[in-house]
Amino acid sequence: MFQKMLVLRCLRVDKVTNAMQDFVAHNIGQRFIEPQTADLGAVFRDSSPTTPLIFVLSVGTDPAASLYKFADEMKFSKKLNAISLGQGQGPRAEEMMQLAMDRGKWVFFQNCHLSPSWMPALERLIEHIDKEKVHRDFRLWLTSMPSPKFPVPILQNSSKMTIEPPRGIKANLLRSYVGFSSDFLESCSKPSEFKALLLSLCLFHGVTWERRKFGALGFNIPYEFTEGDLQICISQLKMFLDEYSDVPFKVLTYTAGHINYGGRVTDDWDRRCLMNILHDFYSPIVLQGEHSFSPSGIYHQFPESTEYKVYLDYIKGLPINDTPEIFGLHENANITFAQNETFSLLNGLLTMQPKSGSGKGRSREEVVSETANSILERVRDPLNLAAVVKKYPVQYEESMNTVLIQEVIRYNRLLGTVKRTLRDMLKALKGLVVMSAELEKMFNNLYDNAVPDIWAGKAYPSLKPLASWVSDLATRLEFIQLWVDKGIPTVFWISGFFFPQAFLTGTLQNFARREVISIDTISFDFEVVRTPASELKERPKSGCLIHGLFLEGARWNAENHELGESRPKELYTDMPVMWLKPTENRVAPKSGFYECPVYKTLQRAGTLSTTGHSTNYVVAVEIPSSQPQNYWIKQGVALLCALNY
Repeated sequence: MFQKMLVLRCLRVDKVTNAMQDFVAHNIGQRFIEPQTADLGAVFRDSSPTTPLIFVLSVGTDPAASLYKFADEMKFSKKLNAISLGQGQGPRAEEMMQLAMDRGKWVFFQNCHLSPSWMPALERLIEHIDKEKVHRDFRLWLTSMPSPKFPVPILQNSSKMTIEPPRGIKANLLRSYVGFSSDFLESCSKPSEFKALLLSLCLFHGVTWERRKFGALGFNIPYEFTEGDLQICISQLKMFLDEYSDVPFKVLTYTAGHINYGGRVTDDWDRRCLMNILHDFYSPIVLQGEHSFSPSGIYHQFPESTEYKVYLDYIKGLPINDTPEIFGLHENANITFAQNETFSLLNGLLTMQPKSGSGKGRSREEVVSETANSILERVRDPLNLAAVVKKYPVQYEESMNTVLIQEVIRYNRLLGTVKRTLRDMLKALKGLVVMSAELEKMFNNLYDNAVPDIWAGKAYPSLKPLASWVSDLATRLEFIQLWVDKGIPTVFWISGFFFPQAFLTGTLQNFARREVISIDTISFDFEVVRTPASELKERPKSGCLIHGLFLEGARWNAENHELGESRPKELYTDMPVMWLKPTENRVAPKSGFYECPVYKTLQRAGTLSTTGHSTNYVVAVEIPSSQPQNYWIKQGVALLCALNY
């Protein structure tokens, strides 16, 4: 069975997690792959006044409600004191704990990870609990996200529970509706509208939360939407329905999309996606009794007079596993999700593997030494910058010369770092120099087929493993060398640029200087070229031709010359040559296109720059499409400069 998993890893990465589940179930039992619910009663029975009870949190979870409910069952609701830790809360928490130990109360310290400076004091307090003097009813409850600052002795001597958020639309809806009642559904002055919009809102919450699992196809950044966001939206929904004579969709959309949920969103393209999703759930059409939220009709609206029990029964009958249709995604999104899950799991296993081995075979040092020598042979020496500057001097009429010189400087800096660190590490392996912490980390990276951090800090964004990264670097340098030897290319390989934004700005500058107009008034028009890159022999009079981009979430339909649906199991497709044409005072078309963002890597997310865009973001291009924009927005369609293999 293990050998089959190795074959699956090579052929179908998306199926590896399922194979691992079968492997674990076959060898040690089914219960090890099934999610376990935290039974507070069982944990409490095994606890003692000197043993803390810790909830290990994950994103989107809050065990407070469960604990309050359990305290009520144990007749301790009036003897439970809670505090959320943070700056300045340490002394108050210490006083609360001392009082509880004397009087036999429960104390609940939430978010210990937010108060790392007070953790040593908490450790001392727990160590000094006297078994003979402490009240037998005293219990200490803690919650914390995984944190390196959390004291290890507390973890070792405590009862630990992991709290996982509900997975899937069904689980999210069920958690929300279990907290409602028939009286609550009828408590609004507009009960039919309230019921319909409440279901829509809960579905919207489930969709936004579950889109995270699809990685960048869902949102560029995995936002931590919580149950609190949903609760405040429900409160506002009820309040606005009571206060307004008509349903104020504009107000509801603004408060939910721009404040409660949108307040967490920091990426403009994610905000565009969120507002498009919200429009499907917060609009007059959802008030119709037969409205469907998905093409199959599995997720649908109910007539006005529907009772609370009908909603509950409907939710319990929903499929456990979500289909991508409810998210507006293509079926291929499930493959992307499964691949991401597999890579995450394998990376976790890789970090836990032993750093030394025994028995036959090559040692780690031999493997790394061979890898380092191979890279030194494959990676060329830095380019001759002086010769490039002489051949392509800075000219007012040709900004591409400046772009080339800047690219050579950046690549030379990277090549110098790669060569120097590899030679230093080989010397360290022979004992000629000291193996510093930096070199040791690089040694481990090379053994794991990962790009060393010291190189990544000097390099362009990339998600490729080491072997592919080295091949990609060599191809990029060939592109630059060809430019140096044969002159400005007819078609630019945009993926080969260290900093493609400078190249695009240079193209606009050339046009602005030739036409003697302000660069601020110029923007790009776009045309998808039917001729292959290999057959194009002349540069256009204005603008530039680019190739090397990949489409994710859709494909280019050459027959109809427009964006089309992805084929099954085809996650990425090549985009044809595009002509970027600088145009003065251009007015964008109203329809017939999709405004598609271009990113450097599959991750899409980056750090926010002063322009308000991610550093991974390059430009937005307009691609012909007969479908409306929101269709492709929900599918997460984007162009990428490089893949992860």
